[in-house]
Amino acid sequence: MTDNGDSDSSAARAPEGVQHPRTIRTFVRRAGRTTTGQARAFETLGPRFVVPFQASPLDLPATFGRQAPVVLEIGFGMGDATAHIAGLMPQTDFLCCEVHEPGVGALLKRIGEQNLQNIRIVQHDAVEVLQQMLVPGSLDGVHVFFPDPWHKLRHHKRRLIQQPLVGLLASRLKPGGYLHCATDWEPYAQQMLQVLGDEPQLRNTAAGFAPRPEYRPETKFERRGLRLGHGVWDVVFHRV
Repeated sequence: MTDNGDSDSSAARAPEGVQHPRTIRTFVRRAGRTTTGQARAFETLGPRFVVPFQASPLDLPATFGRQAPVVLEIGFGMGDATAHIAGLMPQTDFLCCEVHEPGVGALLKRIGEQNLQNIRIVQHDAVEVLQQMLVPGSLDGVHVFFPDPWHKLRHHKRRLIQQPLVGLLASRLKPGGYLHCATDWEPYAQQMLQVLGDEPQLRNTAAGFAPRPEYRPETKFERRGLRLGHGVWDVVFHRV
């Protein structure tokens, strides 16, 4: 799971020595307290906006009630950036994977406050969603913002952006679809650039790192880092 607000709140975990994408998890279970408002949002909005996991392909037009471009977001933290982007892009539908219950509740609350109609949430590991609910060529875009960088060398194998998952993501994109990753950890940014560059199904949209697309807002965590002189790197590739 990735996080839009704090990069240490989410991660990908893979058993040591195992490289198959089924072994890569897009999250780490975290303790957290669901507020009264989040619980109320679960109760009132969950039945409409939370899509149960299923081990069969998801009918995307039926799920969103229309035919529109679909972007998958892997890990949305507390949903600030997700709600912002969905509000900017009402013509696009967003299928968002997050296992952290307070984060799901927080995004549901924002959906209600902002009257957003173009978000659906799957509270499940994104790898299994990709493998079982999404068919090849079904997505117009994928967002992976601020995944856990797993700073220590011995933990790099747990990073989300690795070849098996990138190949799976690319297979689910339509030709011309995009994969947008962002991180505030430069060594991870370099790894992202290399792994995506090695994927034959993808082509970089820039000579190296991309300018931050206008739709991706700066998070509080990002602004704090920039004030401290830390960088943020965006990587945007297209499906060939």
